[in-house]
Amino acid sequence: MGLLRLLVLAVLASEPRVAGGAETVGNSSEGLLEFYIGKFRYFKLNRPSPEDAILRHISSNASFLIFQIHSQYQNTTISFSKETELGEGNTDMTNTLLHNTSGTGTDRGLVFILRPEQSMCTWHLETLDAEPVQNVAIPLTYSERDPVPGGCNLEFDLDIDPNIYLEYNFFETTIKFAPANLGYARGTNPLPCDIGTGRDSRWRLLYDVYQYFLPENDLTQEGLLKHLQRMAEVPQVKASAIKVVTLTANDRTSVSFSSLRGQGVIYNVIVRDPLLNTSAAYVPAHTYACSFEAKEGNCSSLRNLKIFQDDGVFWVTFSCVAVLIPVVFMGCLRILNILTCGFIGSYSVVLASDSYLYTSLSYITLNVLKRALNVDFHRAFTNVPFQTNDFIILAVWGMLAVSGITLQIRRERGRPFFPPHPYKLWKRERERRVTNVLDPSYHIPPLRERLCGQLTQIKELFRKEQPAGERTPLLL
Repeated sequence: MGLLRLLVLAVLASEPRVAGGAETVGNSSEGLLEFYIGKFRYFKLNRPSPEDAILRHISSNASFLIFQIHSQYQNTTISFSKETELGEGNTDMTNTLLHNTSGTGTDRGLVFILRPEQSMCTWHLETLDAEPVQNVAIPLTYSERDPVPGGCNLEFDLDIDPNIYLEYNFFETTIKFAPANLGYARGTNPLPCDIGTGRDSRWRLLYDVYQYFLPENDLTQEGLLKHLQRMAEVPQVKASAIKVVTLTANDRTSVSFSSLRGQGVIYNVIVRDPLLNTSAAYVPAHTYACSFEAKEGNCSSLRNLKIFQDDGVFWVTFSCVAVLIPVVFMGCLRILNILTCGFIGSYSVVLASDSYLYTSLSYITLNVLKRALNVDFHRAFTNVPFQTNDFIILAVWGMLAVSGITLQIRRERGRPFFPPHPYKLWKRERERRVTNVLDPSYHIPPLRERLCGQLTQIKELFRKEQPAGERTPLLL
């Protein structure tokens, strides 16, 4: 089957083509995926059956094209072609990827430098994942005046590498890309990358880094592939994304961002030639700053950190948070009392409504009780849906809390503090005793005299009674 496909591709390549022809529907009997310039195409790749793709009717004005393919988290491989060779000692044919002509990942692309009179391109697509991979792909053409993304690559594998390489950890996300080169016509040699640094070299190019956020809590494959279409071409990128920074050719082609776990973000770079007023887009890259395939702490179970599965860590953290708020408001006990009554009192309405209407907000306390009562609950994922009922009850909770706090503040305005501050109460009482001589408490004996008086009274309890009669001696 592999040999048959190669023969078909060879026949197609030998056929004359008219540049700029109208789009045509691919022949399904050829077993090829047919693409069209500037058109996105959805398709699935399976491990047992790789695909060969074809692009026809390339305009003669195009100097190079970029073919890019995207998936959510499963890797796919794109290559210029397959090398078919015979295995040793048998007639079985095996396919191997040609060196420096392929890329593997979730967002990968290849640059095709077009030859004179070339109007068709082919490439090979495959996946090593056991499950089918949903992909979206698009070919884009550029003229000889447009800069070539990754045309001066010295760091990555491909000779011309238009890809953005992305790395992330809990703290930051870093993107890297290869420098671009100036465009050139078909059949001519590219300009040297590092011979000169003048206005006639690639050092005049500028790099605009763009960032695009997916909708919050959207981890769907359909949503990602849809929004990626807004980050592939230069006009759509400028209209949809946020430009973060502009780099010159003297800057490092690396930018770091804060990691947002569970939040989908798409990055792309537009290289501009300010002298010719032309531009080209790299292959966009996306991340959620988390793994879809991890068993613990994956993208669907973040709001479930592995560290909190330890009971000691969980309860110490919970206790510290519970104690922190009273400590902060220790000097303003009336405000603390009002806030507590407002939030806790309104939350009791949320718990009561859970008996009749399902709400995920009740699990704020229920999960803590489950953790306390069930020894094995630390292994459970605590994801809950947040739906229409939850939005309504959350709004009710907020309105009750705000109205309760506002009412109590207005009612207590001008009244003595309640509850009174213990230290201020003791200090005020001490000052009153010192200054008010008419207060009976002012005449209270010192502590030492009071203790001696108490001991004397105790001694009197054990003293024997004296006999009745005259005890005063007679005076002469």
